Amino acid sequence: MLKDSVYDRVSGIHSKQPWFVLGAAQDFLLYHSDIPSISHFYSFETDVLTEQVLAIPDGCVDILFDCDELRPSAKVCGTTLAASNAEFIPNHRYFGVRFAPGVIPDFLDVSANELIEHQLNFLEVAPKFCHFFELIVRSNVFADQVALFEKFYSNQSTRQPSKLTLQAMDEIFIHKGNIQIQDIAETTGYTTRTIQRQFRADMGMSPKAFSRIIRCQSAVYDINHSKGVTFSDLACDLGFSDQAHFLREFKKLVSVTPLDYLQRVKQEAYVGRLRYY
Repeated sequence: MLKDSVYDRVSGIHSKQPWFVLGAAQDFLLYHSDIPSISHFYSFETDVLTEQVLAIPDGCVDILFDCDELRPSAKVCGTTLAASNAEFIPNHRYFGVRFAPGVIPDFLDVSANELIEHQLNFLEVAPKFCHFFELIVRSNVFADQVALFEKFYSNQSTRQPSKLTLQAMDEIFIHKGNIQIQDIAETTGYTTRTIQRQFRADMGMSPKAFSRIIRCQSAVYDINHSKGVTFSDLACDLGFSDQAHFLREFKKLVSVTPLDYLQRVKQEAYVGRLRYY
């Protein structure tokens, strides 16, 4: 009953970082935001025994606060394009803000291209956040940290991509990343070259790269939330030519095979850490 309840409550969160949860010493706190441009907030303390925590591609921008008492800091993390080290410090407590896939906060003084596979000093690219940074890292209460960030963000906006890029993103989301650039061209009426150029200017990556990320996250989501998932069916649904292709792609982006991933996220060691607010 506990597992079903937890999975039901977190099912609204589609941008998963499973290794963050498994790298937590105890509880992994989650809060689904009512602000459309924010996917969710999270907080956890890293396990002192964890050597490395991986980030997987999710198409999201995260703002990550290290709430260490002696040397607090914050960084802006753009999406990765393959599984990579998230560079957490063992035994530190973190508070994170994950924006919805494709959303770039306008208060960040950085280009979309500079965010891809990069971690930047938050206060260097958002100097007007200094006051709220101090309040957030000094707080030990997750709900208060959420409220502080939402208070700051209520006066901010997100970067508005072109109408063409928004159309392309909608098609990618609808098809769970299983779509070709030619199909987007037919839907939008623009040439593939124009779509690629505009999408890269707005998002810092190609439509193909973004589709690959969304397809990866769709696979992760289905494994997390589907009962009795069959990998061959999942591979077919997501448009892979065969199961072997799906296995190779999943392992490259998530770092383990789908079977290994399934076994890990269905265990109490994963589910037991989740706390949803």
